[in-house]
Parts: sequence; C-alpha cells; structure tokens
Amino acid sequence: MPTRRWRIAVVAAFPLAGLVASACGGGGAALAQQACTHVQRSLDLYASAKHAPSPTLAHHERRAALTQLRLALRPASLAGSAGGAYQALQATLEESSRVPESYLVRALSAQCANITSGS
Repeated sequence: MPTRRWRIAVVAAFPLAGLVASACGGGGAALAQQACTHVQRSLDLYASAKHAPSPTLAHHERRAALTQLRLALRPASLAGSAGGAYQALQATLEESSRVPESYLVRALSAQCANITSGS
C-alpha cells in the first residue's frame, strides 16, 4: 500500500511532467514567450525605478524587477532544454544572480524581441 508521502510525490510530479513534455515538444516557444513576459515586466519595473520619485520606491521597483527575472528563469530553462534557439535567453537570465540588471538590459531586450517576433 503506497505511503502518503509517495502519493504526494506522484501528485506533485504530474504538473512538472506536463511542463517537461511541453518543453520537449513544440512547447519551447510557448515557454520562451512566458519567460519573455516576465522579462518585459522586469525591464519595465527597472526603467520605472530609474525615474522613481523616492529612493524607497526605486528600491522596491528594483526588487520587483529582480523577482520577475527569477520568475522568468524556470520557463527559460525549460525552453532552453528544448532547443538551442532559447539557450541564450536561459544563459542571460542565469547571470542575473551574479550581474546587475543594468548589464543585462540590452541582451534581454534583444533576445526577447527575437522570441516575440518569431525570429
């Protein structure tokens, strides 16, 4: 008889299996689009932080921007594992933990422009 822990693990694995299956199929583009949605939110927040009326608001917007980059990493990683076309986005997002966002803005903008335009 399966233990409760085993049943929880099986139930938790189904959504992950769906994501992996979609990444292996034609879902790489959809996952990259999802990542770019988060990237665009991050870039918007980062730009807004530069013109924030107070240092406190700027700090909160930069943190929110970083959170959006973190949310973009998972779908970008799944898309990157589906094919080489999305590996650059994955690699750039992985750098966000080591490099200030200001250094990544140009690369992220260009990579997501290519993805959203279907290039």
